[in-house]
Amino acid sequence: MTENKKRTENKNRLSTLDLVYVGLSAALIAVCSWISIPLTVPITLQTLGICLVAGLFGTKIGTLATVVYVALGAVGVPVFSGFKSGVGALMGSTGGYIIGFIFTALIVGYISDKTGGKLWCVVLGMIAGVLACYVFGTAWFAVVYAKTSEPAPLATILGWCVFPFLIPDAVKIGVAAVLANRLKRFVK
Repeated sequence: MTENKKRTENKNRLSTLDLVYVGLSAALIAVCSWISIPLTVPITLQTLGICLVAGLFGTKIGTLATVVYVALGAVGVPVFSGFKSGVGALMGSTGGYIIGFIFTALIVGYISDKTGGKLWCVVLGMIAGVLACYVFGTAWFAVVYAKTSEPAPLATILGWCVFPFLIPDAVKIGVAAVLANRLKRFVK
């Protein structure tokens, strides 16, 4: 086996430390999903957890942790907001946002990896990642809602699903970006 091939294989493998980070990160996302701030629309900290994990650990660990989080919820572990779980939670009106978290982690992690974790780049990556989650989740919501009720206009759906979360998500992005930037030096 050539030296380059060995390096490529080792780079693609997950070390024991990587697996620990994945498990702890999935647990952090779950805990963040259980924390709910009761405003006119309840706000959870899932977005903060996913942005923090992906910004701190990058594409591979951040995305894998998010996939583990979603998979745990899908098989019945109550990790979603409100201690919900199961395929029903994923197939429900807000399930698209949960699946959209995977895209958020991919985008944030990729940009963090490619820019060396520069704060302003990570902030832009987190904004792009959350916007991707909004797009996927809102489209999913519109389809599920249309199956159970009269289809609602896009402006109405955005008023229900996006506009109330813009400012809280901006705050969460700011906190996650600063935390990821500060904690990066402590992560191997």
